[in-house]
Amino acid sequence: MIASLNGKLIFKDSNSAVVECGGVGMRCLIAQTTSVALPAVNENVFLYTYLSVREDALDLYGFAEESELQAFKLITSVNGVGAKIGLAILSQFTADQLYLLIASSDAKALTAASGVGIKLAQRIVLELKDKVSVYAADDVAGTVAKTVATANNSNSKEAISALVSLGYTQSEASLAVGGLDLTLSTEELIKQALKSLARRF
Repeated sequence: MIASLNGKLIFKDSNSAVVECGGVGMRCLIAQTTSVALPAVNENVFLYTYLSVREDALDLYGFAEESELQAFKLITSVNGVGAKIGLAILSQFTADQLYLLIASSDAKALTAASGVGIKLAQRIVLELKDKVSVYAADDVAGTVAKTVATANNSNSKEAISALVSLGYTQSEASLAVGGLDLTLSTEELIKQALKSLARRF
């Protein structure tokens, strides 16, 4: 299996990159986040890769960061999420943003990615919610764990629901409430979360 490429970048666009390794040009399909991170053509580049083997094709996917590769493997493990949708999701969100959206059950936000409808987004959240903290970086894993704990607290559930009804996304509401003392009353959680969100936006 081809685990990485290290060589001269001889072509790039928003969807693909060609890296010359030992005189052979290896074409990788990439997310837009990786495209932005690539150096100029003719400069050296290193990409983490994933090789997809099918009966009718061999497709190589490239990632600027190992965290992106991990997120790609995780997201494509969900039934109905192929490589194309996996790249679309990672073109819309960083790996850490994706983990936080899943942890906070923000299926609606995931539909911002091309090809992701609400039913598929809900399936992604359902299948991956208990797994994301394993893949997240240490600081993000802590936030993910707290987000899950927040969602399971009855007062915070009500506060999050109220914030969502005011127009905030599930993840925005979960993160705002998650930063508060969860022993507070629902009303106080809402009040303090609104102050936090007002400072942020």
